[in-house]
Amino acid sequence: MATEIERIVDGSVTTPKGFVAGATYVGLKTYGEAPLDLGLLMSETPAVVAGTFTTSKVRSASVVLSERRASSLEARGVVANSGCANACVGDQGMKDAIEMTSLAAAKLGVSPEEVLACSTGIIGVELPMGLIRSGIDKIVVSAEGGHEFARSILTTDHNTKEYTVSFLVDGVRVHIAGCTKGAGMIHPNMATMLCFLTTDATVEPALLSQALKEAVDSTFNMISVEGDTSTNDTVLLFANGAAGAPKIDSDKASGETFRRALFEVCRELAKAIVRGGEGATKLIEVVVEGAQSVSDARLAARSVASSVLVKTAIYGNDPNWGRIMMALGKSGAEMQESSMALYINDICIMEDGLPISYFKDAVIANMNGPEIKLVAKLNIGEESATAWGCDMSEAFVTFNSAYTT
Repeated sequence: MATEIERIVDGSVTTPKGFVAGATYVGLKTYGEAPLDLGLLMSETPAVVAGTFTTSKVRSASVVLSERRASSLEARGVVANSGCANACVGDQGMKDAIEMTSLAAAKLGVSPEEVLACSTGIIGVELPMGLIRSGIDKIVVSAEGGHEFARSILTTDHNTKEYTVSFLVDGVRVHIAGCTKGAGMIHPNMATMLCFLTTDATVEPALLSQALKEAVDSTFNMISVEGDTSTNDTVLLFANGAAGAPKIDSDKASGETFRRALFEVCRELAKAIVRGGEGATKLIEVVVEGAQSVSDARLAARSVASSVLVKTAIYGNDPNWGRIMMALGKSGAEMQESSMALYINDICIMEDGLPISYFKDAVIANMNGPEIKLVAKLNIGEESATAWGCDMSEAFVTFNSAYTT
């Protein structure tokens, strides 16, 4: 019998035992209501760490440093800033990332090698280290600081994105929590934003890394806002074992429960990203069924979710299913037109490769809601996949036409 996974409403990355966090405002972002732009997240005891990082060939120095340090599979925490990506600034970027982690380590009383760095914001601008030096010392970390940390990593996001669950391991309750940021430059391949995950479970390191990769592949690698992958994409998962539960490994039932719980957290955070995409008014869920392979199903679903023409049609409540077929056909996935069926919000609009007679005004009215579900049945195999995207409105163009001005 599967162990029940329970959501904890209003949880944060410090809900799991043994994690503390905090944040402050130092002037990296434009001043606004209750601004925060520099945060610390730390495990009070040594933690196992797993990470996934951007596949872009143009990478922030913060990503390079964190990937190198995370390869040891041990870390105590991370310092994160918003407002400045620390990318495309030459050797100074690495010097600043190292100094930022050294300052954080001194503040937290740990070794600099145990601290990772994450940055997000405008590319091509050096980190203002004078502000960061004075700011880190102002941060007060506590078990109540998780929500502040989640706010400190935001850039163009309208709101924080947090999700927490718990489950039992041999009668002992453990937690997995996460927060993320991202509203633009959201597209596979890797993580497509910044995400920080914590758990007080004791997890075998190989399982931690494998479970994170699987969760990322099925969630953060299945979302798209506008088709651009950032220079700074990072997902970090810290496991400190502070709950005192028996170790979780792949050979135990708890290993499968851990995978399911981690997937749920990542899925809900991924959906929150695209729901809050720049200029977005609707969440689009794309389900591809009956594919010959999982790879094909993912290719097809991602192609539809990232299509600008599909996105604009959804924004205008236009049931232009030819655009969905176009996006499926160009994906590279194996398919046969004569076997396919399409649905918009459970209304069949094409079957066996041929259009179905439907009342157009009814479909348009059905699309006039905050969430749209597109289902493509390829009917040539047994595999399926789900991708998520958002519509594209005039507001997206207006915002991004003046991003730095």
